[in-house]
Amino acid sequence: MPIPHAIQAFIDQQVQDAPTDYGDLRAVVFNGTLKRSPEPSHTDGLLAIPKGIMEGLGVRVDVVRTADHVIPPGVWPDMREHGYEQDDFPALHRELVEPADVIVVAGPIWLGDQSSLTRLVIERLYAYSGELNDRGQWSYYGKVGAALTTGNEDGGKHVSAQVLYALQHIGLTIPPQSDSYWNGEAGPGPSYLDGEAGGQRNAWTTRNAVFMAWNVLHQARALKDAGGIPAHGNAATLWDLSQPEHPNPEYR
Repeated sequence: MPIPHAIQAFIDQQVQDAPTDYGDLRAVVFNGTLKRSPEPSHTDGLLAIPKGIMEGLGVRVDVVRTADHVIPPGVWPDMREHGYEQDDFPALHRELVEPADVIVVAGPIWLGDQSSLTRLVIERLYAYSGELNDRGQWSYYGKVGAALTTGNEDGGKHVSAQVLYALQHIGLTIPPQSDSYWNGEAGPGPSYLDGEAGGQRNAWTTRNAVFMAWNVLHQARALKDAGGIPAHGNAATLWDLSQPEHPNPEYR
């Protein structure tokens, strides 16, 4: 069931009336659903709103369904160097995360919390947080983060709090109202794509998904035009805490 026509028309008009050009921006979305493609994902259903806005503005949006890849657990950039035969994450990071201006961490709620695959991606992103940009800052400085969550039980705000804290801690900028979620009735209840009882006709969830999309785009536009976060006072190169073999990325 699609978004009601009147709401979709309103969103389309916002895209048409966009105050500036966003066509040079890129976004990567990690969907932590436990379902492999092509099984339908409720998270993809809600993602269709911000993704549609971004793509309507010419933003390149790459969606990674984590379950479709071999991504070992760990907090080292390449887990093949730590005993695993295959690790798809280094290539995903190089090809999609590094050039991205926006990183959206999305996924379902299970037992009131983020899915294991959502957390897996956060930990693997964390693995690269000790790397530096060309200004001596942490590598995620200048990128914008957001969270999107679906489920049929409590936990939406709890998951957003965890995801957004993690993203800002590793260096991303978090705009205002940069999360959106659907929980349905106190659980277990309908999931996002479950017809009349689902979330596609819920104005509150739709509004917040729209706000999230625009706020991350406005923030990304401002940061890109400003050349990123000013480097005064936050250059990691001024602090010698390096321990290359340390298991915590913050000490590498």
